[in-house]
Amino acid sequence: MRDLGDTPDTDRITGPRRALAAWLAGPISLDAALTMAERLAWEVSEPSGRPPTLMLHELEPSITIGRSGSRADVDLTDEELRGQRLPLKFVGRGGGAVVHGPGQVCVSLFATLADLGLGRHDVGGYLERFEHALEAAVRTVRCGAARDSSLPGIFGRTGLLAAVGVAVRRGVVWHGGFLNVCPELPLHHRVRSLPVAARAGMRTMGSIEADVQRPVRLQDVRSALVQQMTDAFAFPRVHVQAGFPVPVDLGPRSREMIKRVG
Repeated sequence: MRDLGDTPDTDRITGPRRALAAWLAGPISLDAALTMAERLAWEVSEPSGRPPTLMLHELEPSITIGRSGSRADVDLTDEELRGQRLPLKFVGRGGGAVVHGPGQVCVSLFATLADLGLGRHDVGGYLERFEHALEAAVRTVRCGAARDSSLPGIFGRTGLLAAVGVAVRRGVVWHGGFLNVCPELPLHHRVRSLPVAARAGMRTMGSIEADVQRPVRLQDVRSALVQQMTDAFAFPRVHVQAGFPVPVDLGPRSREMIKRVG
């Protein structure tokens, strides 16, 4: 099921040599996020370029479809998408169709495999560590989480808690995962985020709050994600900063949200 890119190998180096730059960002439009991802992937690929960069952000309401998904996975008509102002876009990551919006944490890691302590073709090792970090972060907020060796993502009682869809290009990993903490779920139940062969009843996304039946703070989950990603890849240090790693046009809907809040 997984789109692993290069054939995995076991040629791992001793560990990351640089610190992790973790950015706690806010909402951003889909187009701006994709433009920024291209830039960050390029910058980390340069010799002595940007260090490994983890960005935790929120996408404005939208739907993306990765290489394992199709338009048929979205049970909304074009008219419904327009009526709800939901852009739908095919993107160059693995994974299937995913709904984005408030209450979901987008976990985007940009790094060379070498900076992650992995061999140049060890994409399988990267996915193993990345999903382990997601699972551990979910468990820190006292929510049961499980991985499936045949399917990407983290599963809970109410469905897929974290969808995973990564891209690998010239030894650089980017994109990442989408963790549902406390979104409204009706829209998620109309989008199949796992392929047809997935286990019955688990193809759509649930959420941490729906699983535990109590409020869960987004900031607690974000803090746990930073810590677990740091541990999973054995970074020697982590520098946590607020905002986005590069100047970006947030989009009119994000600017309006920020204006209403502050």
